[in-house]
Amino acid sequence: MRSISTMRGDEGETSLAGGVRVSKASIRVETYGTIDELNSTMGFARSICDDADIAALTKTIQQDLFKIGSSLATPPESPKPQVIIEPGLVDRLTAEVHRIEAIEGVLGDWSIAGEHTAAAAYDMARTVCRRAERALVRLKEAGTVVQPGILAYVNRLSDLLWLLGRKLEHDAGVSGSLRAVTGKQGNRFSRAW
Repeated sequence: MRSISTMRGDEGETSLAGGVRVSKASIRVETYGTIDELNSTMGFARSICDDADIAALTKTIQQDLFKIGSSLATPPESPKPQVIIEPGLVDRLTAEVHRIEAIEGVLGDWSIAGEHTAAAAYDMARTVCRRAERALVRLKEAGTVVQPGILAYVNRLSDLLWLLGRKLEHDAGVSGSLRAVTGKQGNRFSRAW
């Protein structure tokens, strides 16, 4: 059995899918590395989540993130074909967003993370997801072709992660509402601090 420690990266390079060597500091590596970090953060959130449905959904999303990471790690010059991210994956997340938004009493405004342990873990995953989204945009702006489905998926996922946190709080009977703390009124997502 081969060792995970190949020592090939000791000088600061890594292999993309298909064997193409690049700097570990390349924006492509940074982007799929952030997707990997998001996957791990979601795994932690899932590990402390008592809601079986949310945990199962999270595991499915983690599997999707492996496909996204693989796609991002496969440059056009690779002999290996890129994994295609189907629009149906984005549609599934969008449907979940709409389903949770329709639940009466789920917070739809500014929130303070930390009122519920698992919800806070999903909030952490959301911030990593937003960082992954920014990395994807930088990769695209640098001239790399990024499948439209990947950017849409990660954008939708950050919305869903926020809502999963609010649903967990709702179901536990706690609220992270910023307005409840500050007493400020206003339109949804207007200044509350």
